[in-house]
Amino acid sequence: MESLKKLREQSKKRNFNQSVELIVNLKDIDTKKQENRFTEDVFLPNGKGIESKVLVFSDTFKDSDIEIMNSQEIQKLSKRDAKKLAKNIDFFLAEPKLMPIIGKFLGQYIGPRGKLPKIVSGDIKSMVESYKKAVRIKLKDAPVIQCQVGKENMSDEKIVENIEHVLNFLESKLPKGKNNIKKILIKLTMSKPVEVKV
Repeated sequence: MESLKKLREQSKKRNFNQSVELIVNLKDIDTKKQENRFTEDVFLPNGKGIESKVLVFSDTFKDSDIEIMNSQEIQKLSKRDAKKLAKNIDFFLAEPKLMPIIGKFLGQYIGPRGKLPKIVSGDIKSMVESYKKAVRIKLKDAPVIQCQVGKENMSDEKIVENIEHVLNFLESKLPKGKNNIKKILIKLTMSKPVEVKV
């Protein structure tokens, strides 16, 4: 992808592994209308270069490789810990019967961040693995969508595949599909954006 090569060429080398961000400007979408707003989790084929942090709320599931919090631990959380959790965890998954406790003790912290837990179904382990590769896409007040699609050290092919995956998802989600997309840009954490010619 030419735009990605151009982005790499014109960006200063930083002493950290920068994120690759996708910015999609939309047109003919009234974000004041509730039906046009959405928050969706999109599973990138190649992940975003760093695993998303996933926490499972469960009283029955046990796995040493997965971060799990049971109902008693939820109830013991201090205000400070609850805020920290809401900030540091990307995705929450929960057993249905724990939802009332989560709502009571964590709702006010994770709700406003759009991080309410997804109900676990089927194989929890594979669900966690999927969410490690996920990004959350939001269309709220402004007709623009921004999400991470990789890291600088990933190959162009993998980043391009992730970008195409997000764009295909958006086309399926937007009322007029491709016709609602005004402009596509990519940027690194510290760089200026480069337009993607479609």
